[in-house]
Amino acid sequence: MKIGIDASRVTEAGQTGTERYSREIIAAMLRVAPEHDYRLYVRSDENARAVEHIAPASRIVRVSPPRLWTHLGLARELARNPPDALFVPAHVLPMSAAWGLRRTRKVAMIHDVGFHFFPTAHPIKQRLYLEFAARFALKYADVVLALSENTRQDLIRQYAAPSAKVQTALPGLPALAEVTPAEIDAALNKFDLRGPYALFTGTQQPRKNVRRLLQAWVLVDGLPDGASLVIAGKPGWGGETLADIAPPSAKFVGYVSEVEKSALVRRARAVVVPSLYEGFGFPVIEAQSVGVPVACSNTSSLPEAAGDGAVLFDPLDAAAMAAAISRVFSDDSLRRGLVERGLRNAARFSWKRSAKVVLGAMKSKMSLGDK
Repeated sequence: MKIGIDASRVTEAGQTGTERYSREIIAAMLRVAPEHDYRLYVRSDENARAVEHIAPASRIVRVSPPRLWTHLGLARELARNPPDALFVPAHVLPMSAAWGLRRTRKVAMIHDVGFHFFPTAHPIKQRLYLEFAARFALKYADVVLALSENTRQDLIRQYAAPSAKVQTALPGLPALAEVTPAEIDAALNKFDLRGPYALFTGTQQPRKNVRRLLQAWVLVDGLPDGASLVIAGKPGWGGETLADIAPPSAKFVGYVSEVEKSALVRRARAVVVPSLYEGFGFPVIEAQSVGVPVACSNTSSLPEAAGDGAVLFDPLDAAAMAAAISRVFSDDSLRRGLVERGLRNAARFSWKRSAKVVLGAMKSKMSLGDK
């Protein structure tokens, strides 16, 4: 089978959840079913170099122009050389799916619909485009995959998507980079971390709820001397001036490398995920996989990702968030239980199983009435 994959989100630097998912799922598909004829569509030399780390160069197809890449360049390439199946790891299908590609089976992954539930937490142009792209994929894709059962149910309830058309494809565990003790010490010294700390990782955008996390941090009881809250991730958008309201014990360290991120996670006293909405929640299982206790929101897909290996809190209640952080910091018995259950929970996520779901969606047949 000729399988085309939009690999434009595979990057070497600046990875967020979508980029990380794209890299991992493509690599897993190539491992699980190497017998297929894959075509990995890329938009730049840098993009191609990143894809070469997970796939032979012979499978990479450079597509131009870079502007309106999906709807012009990719659409043209698909019309010239149509694959039997097309997989889009991030949910934007080319517009040509509405009138062409009739012999190509189209599978799209929708990571989340946070833009639907929290419209004011997104720039209006971005929100409108995401809404359009989600509705377009639900109409013209043969199968839509959701990163969690929660997101699948949101698509069915909020967009009236046929339940048979939307499938859950849980991701695997995005392994943290291996680091040496010297690399861990270097990261801690770089960011001047001398005492215990709680860690947040992610882009500082309104949906991530960092402002309320800062408010909660000053309410946490019983913190040991020298404790700090570390905010790791690039500044986002939305007019947030979080550093202006941050207490002295909060440290904004900016975007960190994969090695630095791994070092920070492994030495954290707790990882906190206060998001208002997540399509899955990779930081949860990343922390669990290396034995770090987690406190996270009790909304959207986060309880599904965390299993029984996290302390949950209402992300709209700063006092409840503070109480959860305090428990994770100070209750040693709780911490031991979280570590044990977290390790067990993280182990249930598999890229191999996820790749098999994606490949199965490309092969399965659906009646026209389900489309």
